[in-house]
Amino acid sequence: METVLELRGVSKNFGAECAVDNVSLAVQRGHLHSLLGPSGCGKTTLLRVVGGFESPNSGDVLLNGTRINGQPPYHRNVTTVFQSYALFPHMTVRQNVEFGLRQRGLSRTTDRVRHALELVQLSGLESRLPAQLSGGQRQRTALARAIVMEPDVLLLDEPLSALDPNLRKQVRAELRALQRRTGITFLMVTHDQEEALSISDRITVMNAGRVEQEGSPQDLFLRPKSRFVADFLGGVNWFQGIGIRPCAIRIATEHPGNGARVLTGRIAGSVFLGDSLQVETRLDSGESLFCQTLPQVAFQQGDPVHIWWHPGDEITL
Repeated sequence: METVLELRGVSKNFGAECAVDNVSLAVQRGHLHSLLGPSGCGKTTLLRVVGGFESPNSGDVLLNGTRINGQPPYHRNVTTVFQSYALFPHMTVRQNVEFGLRQRGLSRTTDRVRHALELVQLSGLESRLPAQLSGGQRQRTALARAIVMEPDVLLLDEPLSALDPNLRKQVRAELRALQRRTGITFLMVTHDQEEALSISDRITVMNAGRVEQEGSPQDLFLRPKSRFVADFLGGVNWFQGIGIRPCAIRIATEHPGNGARVLTGRIAGSVFLGDSLQVETRLDSGESLFCQTLPQVAFQQGDPVHIWWHPGDEITL
């Protein structure tokens, strides 16, 4: 794969506070790459460094192999979709989308604007003002304004955080489909684990300004290299030196006899989550383990059970 964006030992301080600490990463052309981590981990600051809105105290930012440190945002072939979308309220959808093209002095922009609006499914809404759009439509307008510039990298800062939960799931699928249709490299900041796991080609997990781990969603979820990564990407039972995710644990009333690791205990309680049932089991050893089962399965508190999992599902650090 070809690297389009590379960071080499990038650090950024705000006074005595180190927001980004010696971060190196490579983003492959045509990928949707996510920067994932909790609030305050440095991911948005790193995105602003790439976009040219912040200057690193040390390290280099390279675009297509060329060092771009010191270049202002408008000289970098990257575009940014901000968390607030930053649409001009007095401009129509079309005027917002073509604004960047006109700033660059480009003429004959009609075809590019029309194509961008088609890609984000806003055809027919060109004359509306932002106040006349839904939250999802405003987000699509911001995306169209970014992709119409044909950037090497499109930067997205928590692009779905302003949407309600149901709309977020719909729009994140649209976002992934848009990235595939355009082939533009996306670098997205998010704190939402499910969001990053569901649409990313690669994920960089950050913590306290540093990179904890980088890899595919599957690698990070199944083979985390630190307890922070394991816990941040989903619930983990830590038991006798290993980790086991609730989704990997099975419950049976009889011994499965299949070579799996089997423990015995009793049902301590359960919580209905809609699409699954979270069950707490108190082991005979006195420890508790949580697992997830189909919601149709019924357990009563105090029922004796066997719980088991395959050794290959264990997380060892």
